[in-house]
Amino acid sequence: MKKSASIKDNISAASLIIIILAIWHFVTTRGIVGPYLLPKPFDVIKAFVTDFSTIASHLGTTLIEAFLGLFVGVSLGFVAALLMDLSEFVYSALYPILVLTQTVPTVAIAPLLVLWMGYGIAPKIALIVIVTFFPVAISLLEAFKQVDQDKIKLLKAMGASRFEIYKYIKLPESMGNFFSALKIAVSYSVVGAVIAEWLGGFKGLGVYMIRVQKNYSFDKMFAVIFLISAISLILMKLVSYIQKKMMPWMEEE
Repeated sequence: MKKSASIKDNISAASLIIIILAIWHFVTTRGIVGPYLLPKPFDVIKAFVTDFSTIASHLGTTLIEAFLGLFVGVSLGFVAALLMDLSEFVYSALYPILVLTQTVPTVAIAPLLVLWMGYGIAPKIALIVIVTFFPVAISLLEAFKQVDQDKIKLLKAMGASRFEIYKYIKLPESMGNFFSALKIAVSYSVVGAVIAEWLGGFKGLGVYMIRVQKNYSFDKMFAVIFLISAISLILMKLVSYIQKKMMPWMEEE
């Protein structure tokens, strides 16, 4: 039943994409929307193919930044959630700061990071850490707080240590929340890297987009936009695959 439902969802998604592309092709070829506003789909594909080597070289830089920032952000988010769950003092001190960091727009933070850290890889990683840290920390913390207290009391009555409570109860039951947050974080990591590159850098998809924008090559800009979307979807699918391997009982259910 689950496989048939998944196939239906994929068919529905593919049908919607085809419809959108057909409408896009119609309005651009008929002159309803000018090429300076929206390039033709075939022009976007052509731009991607002809400029593939250049795009690929910039893509490598963006992915390195995204993965490094994602690793640091997820690691810090996990540690922060653990500390806030262990200590009420840490929770009271740290939680408002976490919420406060999300009220500041990313575009406003990025120029400051470039000013403080220069045009290298450091400000890109810092921005990615900021945008990926929050969903992981909050989702894990909520999962820790929602664990059945009766199970914890039972383990404590059996003489279990705090480490064993996390090992056998809290961590296994929080895996679903963790992977849900990780799916959000992987998509944020690529977008965060591109935003940071817009505001200063020597290489990356964001730098490439700024260059082609100045030349009014909107077909190349759209090619990169679709590439970023495709990469985000692939990374989210990869996280789902890892989740199924680490949580086989979810697949059985």
